[in-house]
Amino acid sequence: MSITPLMPVYPRCGVRPVRGEHCHLIDEDGTRYLDFASGIAVNLLGHSHEGLIGAIQQQAATLMHVSNLYGSPQGERLAQILVETTFGDTVFFTNSGAEAVEAAIKTARAYHQNAGEHGDASRFEIITFHNAFHGRTMATISASNQAKMHHGFSPLLEGFKYAPFDDLEAVKALIGPHTAGIMVEPIQGEGGIRPASQEFMQGLRALADEHDLMLILDEVQCGVARTGTLYAYEQYGIEPDILATAKGIGGGFPLGACIATEKAARGMTFGTHGSTYGGNPLAMAAGTAVMEAVANEPFLASVREKGERLRSRLEQFIGNYPELFELVRGKGLMLGLKMKVESRPFFVHLRDHHQLLTVAAGDNTIRIIPPLVIGDAEIDEFFDKLSAGAASFKVPEPA
Repeated sequence: MSITPLMPVYPRCGVRPVRGEHCHLIDEDGTRYLDFASGIAVNLLGHSHEGLIGAIQQQAATLMHVSNLYGSPQGERLAQILVETTFGDTVFFTNSGAEAVEAAIKTARAYHQNAGEHGDASRFEIITFHNAFHGRTMATISASNQAKMHHGFSPLLEGFKYAPFDDLEAVKALIGPHTAGIMVEPIQGEGGIRPASQEFMQGLRALADEHDLMLILDEVQCGVARTGTLYAYEQYGIEPDILATAKGIGGGFPLGACIATEKAARGMTFGTHGSTYGGNPLAMAAGTAVMEAVANEPFLASVREKGERLRSRLEQFIGNYPELFELVRGKGLMLGLKMKVESRPFFVHLRDHHQLLTVAAGDNTIRIIPPLVIGDAEIDEFFDKLSAGAASFKVPEPA
């Protein structure tokens, strides 16, 4: 038997964390790594936040799971917090980002198709964007135009049309009688930390209003204070109809949510959707602790301030290595360092030789997505490691 006990779908690296301390991870052999990856934008309160740990411990000792057959005081509390702090009127809780996006797709289709005598079963198409990443389920890979995610899983699900990111005219050309909605990441994460323009996002909102389409925002990676506002849409002066959130909302505990307006959720009636684990008391305790920590102006202002400081120093830093780095982009503490060379070898170099954890992304970009609780010491350590990494990096010879 040659297959590994863990199904070999990840090319796992040699870093094997067994413990976390604030913004560091500690390996089996005691090696300390500065974690500017945050479990891919998940551990937004770091690895030892007393409020989050305490909430999970207390809830685990009280009640972990009962299913959605019963009333949910815990779920009602977190849903109310999300309704009060966002555009939304109602929330469906999931266990992951992909599930949150699935719920969002279903909500958009149900808006048109499950609207009583006004229902229109022909409206099912969702317009999505090149280089998007929405998850790994059949619907969410179908929502992406990336062949590498499709390979081996044909046939894809019908109902998705793809437009170039940040191209409003291309979206207009795709809208037709079967269009149900438009789904976009305000900041593409896997695609290379590429923020949408103000004109694009406001244009999408206008098109959705004009054609009675659902505007779905995938804020799985950029949401929950990551960009310096609770959700990134706030910085574009618009509100979506439906929003998928996950990653940071659980602070490390698996949790996602589909947030919608009352109008958008009109088709999501009894029996249309469900989840055995979604909204379990343990996840709700984690999500409530996270929201209590981040959904306030002092915390959000600190993220903006640290993000600007990090960005400013990065822009100064890349001037020292014009042969390696092209630009810095992003918002808040969701920053991308676009390289002039293939980025993955540099990402590996930082990890293996300088104990700095970042995340590789498309468009030759290094994702810098630290815990939102970093301080001056972590920022200084980051630049010490990044500078040493850039100085010692040798660009690989072409094969």
